[in-house]
Amino acid sequence: MSKKLYIETVGCQMNVLDSELVVGSLRRLGYQLTHEPADADVIFFNTCSVRQHAEDKIYSALGRLRGHMKQHPEKVLGVLGCMAQKDKELILRRAPHVDIVCGTGQLAQLPELIENVRRTGETQYALSLDRKGASRLEVERSFESYDPMRDPSMRPTPFQAYVRIMIGCDKFCTYCIVPAVRGPEQSRPPEHILAEVRQLAAEGCKEITLLGQTVNSYRYDRGDGRKERLSDLLLRIHDTPGIERIKFVTNFPRDMDDDLLDAVRDLPKACKYLHVPAQSGCNDVLKRMKRLYTVEYYREMLHRCRERVPGAAVSSDFIVGFCGETEESFQRTCDLARDAGFKNSFIFKYSPRPGTKADELFADDVPEEVKKRRNNDLLAIQNRASLADHLSRVGETAEVLVEGPSKTALKASGGRRATPDSGPMQLTGRTMTDHIVVFDGNERLIGRTISVQIEEATAFTLFGTVVTGERVGADGGAAEAPVGPRRIGLPVV
Repeated sequence: MSKKLYIETVGCQMNVLDSELVVGSLRRLGYQLTHEPADADVIFFNTCSVRQHAEDKIYSALGRLRGHMKQHPEKVLGVLGCMAQKDKELILRRAPHVDIVCGTGQLAQLPELIENVRRTGETQYALSLDRKGASRLEVERSFESYDPMRDPSMRPTPFQAYVRIMIGCDKFCTYCIVPAVRGPEQSRPPEHILAEVRQLAAEGCKEITLLGQTVNSYRYDRGDGRKERLSDLLLRIHDTPGIERIKFVTNFPRDMDDDLLDAVRDLPKACKYLHVPAQSGCNDVLKRMKRLYTVEYYREMLHRCRERVPGAAVSSDFIVGFCGETEESFQRTCDLARDAGFKNSFIFKYSPRPGTKADELFADDVPEEVKKRRNNDLLAIQNRASLADHLSRVGETAEVLVEGPSKTALKASGGRRATPDSGPMQLTGRTMTDHIVVFDGNERLIGRTISVQIEEATAFTLFGTVVTGERVGADGGAAEAPVGPRRIGLPVV
């Protein structure tokens, strides 16, 4: 009988990639995935510590499994990732039925940890060193490298994949726990990255997204005076046969240099999409956040992005209700959101994180009801900006990588996948500027890049019709654009 693994992932793209690598390593040992923890021999939660809500969700899930684990002591329950690195023994105090606590830098040890639990019956810890208790070099070495064992079944689609180019963060924003749980900033050797990209291309992957906590801080020192930056890496990846699109997230405003922008502009496979979190539009708040730039600098950086990369789409993150944020401070953030014309923004209420400088130095002095109101107000401003951005694209013909059936189509089919000969359905994909496009077509289009005429727009979605004829692929060659039907009357997503 095969062994079964259940893994639930909370948090960012880094966690999604980590879970894929964990699954890949355990599949080699005969494990199969299951969607029900009750059916699993090994149950893992890959966790996030950026906001309290994410941690509460995990502790609730662990609580629901208390009785199940008592009835099935042969099963293994593990907490992985950022919560494990941050909370350590606290996890066992709150959930004593947990068998494994494994941090972000020790995931390669999981097969051994599972075996140790079964052999000894004892709780297993695998954690990296604390940055406050060791030298930088010692901490770096405690975050072990994790050779990629990719598992396409864990990805949203088999033709899109994440590739980690660096780990850790040295920015130390006062609100953020990431430098503590992900360790010092370390850039991966370009040759290792290129080998992984080639492997993914050989497996049929067409779009890769390069990941880093501050991805444009990538700097690999060869030790002979030569340093490779993200712009150099993009140029090398661009020549990989089979790869059609290259994205990268998330960017730090201070490291958005002209060489990188020029590479995005000049390389046909580089997506003209830049995610550059502002976090606030008020200098006083930015200073308390230790973001290392002013709002004036951010506005100038935004101008450079659009000047050097014509047609680029830019998105942002904002935190509302940070310590000391007054109504005037918040209005300055609203001004930035109105002026910037972001494609979209991810907006969050401030959540104090134990172990951060903000939690140590500042009072969480913005009432929760004020945070909620500011969150809603900023969302409304962003929705208007998103609608304006989308409406400006009506009439364009966009190159769309088809990702799959739309949510509406899946709901209409009861979640069943259509067959290639099942006729037209509502599909969804993304443009080179990361805009979501919905259109009608046959499922055989999934995984292909096609031309779509944009005809309608909402604040969240573009709608269009597949264009017949020829299109030019990212490698400069001609590719046939399939004939697509007109919209077939499905409700919009």
